[in-house]
Amino acid sequence: MKTFDCIIIGGGILGCALAYELGKQGKKVLLIEKDYPGAGSTGRCIGGIRQQFSTPGSIKIMMKSVEIFKQMNDVDWHQGGYLFLACSEKEKSQYLSIIKTQQECGLSVKYIEKEEALKIVPILNEFDFIGGAYCNTDGQANPFQVLKFYLDGIEKTGGVVLSNTKVVKINVNNNIVDSVITNTGDKFSAPTIINTAGPWAKEVGQLVGLELPIEAERHEALITEPTKKLFEPMIVCYSPSCYFQQFNHTGQIIGCYTPEAPEKGFERSSSSEFLPEFSNRILKLIPALKDLKVVRSWAGWYEITPDGSPIVGETEIKGFWVVAGGCGHGFMFGPAIGKYTAELICEGKSAIPLEEFSINRKFKSKEAMK
Repeated sequence: MKTFDCIIIGGGILGCALAYELGKQGKKVLLIEKDYPGAGSTGRCIGGIRQQFSTPGSIKIMMKSVEIFKQMNDVDWHQGGYLFLACSEKEKSQYLSIIKTQQECGLSVKYIEKEEALKIVPILNEFDFIGGAYCNTDGQANPFQVLKFYLDGIEKTGGVVLSNTKVVKINVNNNIVDSVITNTGDKFSAPTIINTAGPWAKEVGQLVGLELPIEAERHEALITEPTKKLFEPMIVCYSPSCYFQQFNHTGQIIGCYTPEAPEKGFERSSSSEFLPEFSNRILKLIPALKDLKVVRSWAGWYEITPDGSPIVGETEIKGFWVVAGGCGHGFMFGPAIGKYTAELICEGKSAIPLEEFSINRKFKSKEAMK
């Protein structure tokens, strides 16, 4: 049996970032991934990175994540901003209230009227939107390059990554984690075992008798052929749901929408409904995209919690931690949550408190900018 300081179950952005940060703190880390790194939600996301959230904890975490993304080499980082369109006075009022909280946290964000929005995105259709919430320091990065950055870092800090290996049992003695057993029959021990299994976090929690409030939810996305530069920010509309951006490094348009009745589970095939419905929604916003060819579409997963915020912290079982439930935002949260969770594990406290994401919270509030 091999012994480590920390065992991480799940090789998406949260697991890889945490493994890297723990390694930097001198911990001997083993990361176990049942498929390959990025095979879950991370490798199927659309690469947007924003700081516009509605709770102080999420805002501050994302401000730090942006700082970290900016320091990464070769990840196609581009600071093109995010524009959340307001299509009613009610949405405008909601944004103004949230912007106040964001500004109190130190975020450079503002509400802009329709005229200014059309200056930022001149090809935006003058349909019935009235303005929007705009932050020009939000951005985008390549999820695969970001994963490579972290995997390279894990190797440099002496960490071990086991791919195509599934944890089938977690041993607990006297309510303290002890070790894991994999599908290959290998046994690895550590005083700290961390569940970063994304959509499968609930399944991993069940190995220690916990029912985590995390559900896999199927979402589809598509990407087009490259085209000339048309606009800078990620554009988000809730009426109806549609969000998309143009990759700065390729010129491709990538986007998705949240269906009215989200589908639970792990189905990952593309549906016949998604492409025509997404096309209708995006062309309402930018008709000039009508001749662009779609290269491919795919499905992935959000891991949803009851309040739309992640779960981060130690459970009632000593040494067993959960860092999961990104709710579609795990890619952008990853760098800062990895950093601060590592601090919490190693030092007992973090520079930005993570109590807002505690597994023991009441889950009463809702992330408004979901």
